[in-house]
Amino acid sequence: MEYVYAALILNETGEEINEDNITGVLEAAGVDVEESRVKALVAALEDVDIEEAIETAAAAPAAGAASGGSADEAEEADDGDDEEEEAEAEEADDDEDEGDGGEGLGELFG
Repeated sequence: MEYVYAALILNETGEEINEDNITGVLEAAGVDVEESRVKALVAALEDVDIEEAIETAAAAPAAGAASGGSADEAEEADDGDDEEEEAEAEEADDDEDEGDGGEGLGELFG
């Protein structure tokens, strides 16, 4: 991951993304540099518009969250919560009834 970060730093500062620059950034960060990984990264980024890739990656989660009927799922989740709350309320009523009998025993012992 450090290698990609080095390329992003170089891109952000306007420096050319080449083997020497990536190696320099990584060494400055204290990373043990593997030349084969540096060469592979430079080759992989050769035809990539990094700014466009960043914009596309940033927009993907927002678009994915908006689609897929999330409003319907939210309503279904709310319906389930209401049913659970009603069941808990009924259980609490039952516990109170049981508590009345136990309260009398408490009076006997103290």
